[in-house]
Amino acid sequence: MYNSLNMTLRRGVSLGIALVALVAYGFMRAPAAPAITAVLTPQVSGNVSLIIEPDAGVAPILSYITNASTSVDLVMYELEDTNVEQALASDAARGIAVRVLLNEGYYGKKENTTNDAAYQYLTAHDVSVHWTPAYFALTHQKTLIIDDNTAIIMTMNLTPQYYASSREFNIVDTDANDISAIESTFTDDWNDENVAAQNGNDLIWSPGSENALLAIINGAHSSLDIYNEEMADAKVTSALEAAAQRGVVVRVDMTYASEWKSTFSALTQTGAQVRTYAANAPLYIHAKMIIADNARAFVGSENFSSGSLQNNRELGIITSDQTTVGSIEQTFEKDWTGASIFTP
Repeated sequence: MYNSLNMTLRRGVSLGIALVALVAYGFMRAPAAPAITAVLTPQVSGNVSLIIEPDAGVAPILSYITNASTSVDLVMYELEDTNVEQALASDAARGIAVRVLLNEGYYGKKENTTNDAAYQYLTAHDVSVHWTPAYFALTHQKTLIIDDNTAIIMTMNLTPQYYASSREFNIVDTDANDISAIESTFTDDWNDENVAAQNGNDLIWSPGSENALLAIINGAHSSLDIYNEEMADAKVTSALEAAAQRGVVVRVDMTYASEWKSTFSALTQTGAQVRTYAANAPLYIHAKMIIADNARAFVGSENFSSGSLQNNRELGIITSDQTTVGSIEQTFEKDWTGASIFTP
């Protein structure tokens, strides 16, 4: 979930990007699906593959939707991409079973209208769409399931104004146990049945993800590389501090916000390294990622906040696939070099 300060700054300084995106994606909601002219091939190895943003853009996501054969299930925190909406409507028109879960608001309260236009458009084009269950604080999960055989676990929202600036990772997962677990949880949430989510082989769900993320941090022996948008969970911060104190090389790369300043200071005092990007920098760190010992990575929608870890619906995945971990690490190194050293 975007913190309010960063979101305000980012919306202001991104006006030029937003205007370009609006021209590119159009203001009108035509019923025809967009043509896909170029798709970047994800980096594939084993049961997972990796889509890196902003490098890839939305084309791979659109390609999965437009090439669906039987079904599409989408859970999205923010959906404002008319091309995605048109692709979903086109699928429904050709007989694909399409279901869309859109976040409604905090515990079901209608305090914002971000997804209203998408909800109205999809409903008008005979796409089955529900608001997310009110028993979660927010549904911050971003997941696309295609044909019951492919799940894309995303850190990105489908909001065009941020495509060009947001660092994001989308994991394409073809593990049958994971897909079954994600689909089962989707159906429970679709039916407003508050049932504990299934973990598959390597999934991390919120509510209740804090302990799993702490286990990754506490189990690190040599290094921890971190992206996140928020640094507000005391237990996570304490675990990172303890890791640095026991000799683990801890590197945190985030977009700066004043509300994290004291936490950044505490981390550096224990030996952790913190680098940041300004809120108006061309790159915005929105990804939520942990790499432990250069051997395994967590990628998901979970922010380091108690609300995200304990009260929201969130989904992440752990992978030890070395091609995927290596690609994420390579991206981190590039962003780390481009960031500024935090000084208290």
